[in-house]
Amino acid sequence: MLIQIPKPVQVDRAPVIDLAAAENAAGAFLTALGVSLDSESRRATPGRMARAYAEMLTPTTFTPTTFANDEGYEELVLARSLPVRSVCEHHVLPFVGVAHVGYLPGGRILGLSKLARVVEMYSRRPQVQERLTQQIADWVATTLSPRGVGVVIEAEHMCMTVRGVGVTGASTTTSALHGLLRDDPRARAEFFAQVDRPNHSNPDHSNLTQE
Repeated sequence: MLIQIPKPVQVDRAPVIDLAAAENAAGAFLTALGVSLDSESRRATPGRMARAYAEMLTPTTFTPTTFANDEGYEELVLARSLPVRSVCEHHVLPFVGVAHVGYLPGGRILGLSKLARVVEMYSRRPQVQERLTQQIADWVATTLSPRGVGVVIEAEHMCMTVRGVGVTGASTTTSALHGLLRDDPRARAEFFAQVDRPNHSNPDHSNLTQE
């Protein structure tokens, strides 16, 4: 069973960034909020703020590495606890958490580091968690044409934590399922059971190499 996606996934180009203009705007923004920039510790804050947001809002592009599924592997491939670091497009505050990305292979399999890279690519832009979850699932489905795709994201949103209702420690969970992981009860149950399985390792994703 192959997944049918209504339209191809569109990957945005990296935005054109004017750091000098962003620094000036950040300084004006802070000044307008009554934050003095006269002290030594704050004088360079607008520049740091501009560079930080430029990093958070610039998608990282990569070349997907796929391989023929020569051995006919048919069981679930699941990468758990991939880091999510994104920015809520409503309040321009970060939300952070983890993504669990799995698929049932068809004719192609994916270099495992690319699952982490696609999460990072779609995270580094103004986002809502629901859309982010769906974009990752659609990318895997379009790139591989697998028999099933499942994505679960668990994240804490700073727009809930540091403002408004001020809820600390609350997490939001979203999921997107395609193919057999949506339609077959046993495959769906296995996917969620593997996602919920306790994680006894603490992998370091900071130096993912190209495969």
